Amino acid sequence: MNAVKRLEIFRRFHQANPHPTTELEYTTPFELLISVILSAQATDVSVNKATRRLYPVANTPAAIYALGVEELESYIKTIGLYRTKAKNVIETCRILIEQHDGEVPRSREALEALPGVGRKTANVVLNTAFGEPTIAVDTHIFRVSNRTNLAPGKNVDEVEQKLLKFVPDEFRHDAHHWLILHGRYTCIARKPQCWNCIIADLCEYKDKTPLPEKGV
Repeated sequence: MNAVKRLEIFRRFHQANPHPTTELEYTTPFELLISVILSAQATDVSVNKATRRLYPVANTPAAIYALGVEELESYIKTIGLYRTKAKNVIETCRILIEQHDGEVPRSREALEALPGVGRKTANVVLNTAFGEPTIAVDTHIFRVSNRTNLAPGKNVDEVEQKLLKFVPDEFRHDAHHWLILHGRYTCIARKPQCWNCIIADLCEYKDKTPLPEKGV
């Protein structure tokens, strides 16, 4: 895919959705961090349902740490892998209290040192909470980047590096959200909705899905 096509893809994304953001509900960088940790192999919908109960009760490192693992589990047990996530969240809160004065660090190294936080989670926090032009590659972004030929790669790291290289500077901050939303609602895994895609004429996917017949 050439640079002209890439520029037009992001121009259209911007035109359709000028201010994209995460579908996770949060009010502070800390709430976002915890929500992203909880969202691993889970849907944003399931995480939001749990945090709507949790955050009114505890939404700071000290408050969640005071709950302890078992009580935290009672709030997040509807989320997949909740036992492991509860342990990671409590330990993350301890580290934030002891090493960062209860604040979410703004460096990738410090974020990735927290339990349950990998490169993808760190990228989401840096981008969404702190405005850094990072691109977190999840399954949706990996699929869209490869399927469209926007930034093909064999693994998430390769796709991330290509996106950072190919996405025009003016669109880099929002690229993460546009691509996730596109993969979540249009360029879906089993049967992409190519007939309803704003970049279908730019996409280089050969097996585009035709418009379904009425009644099918």
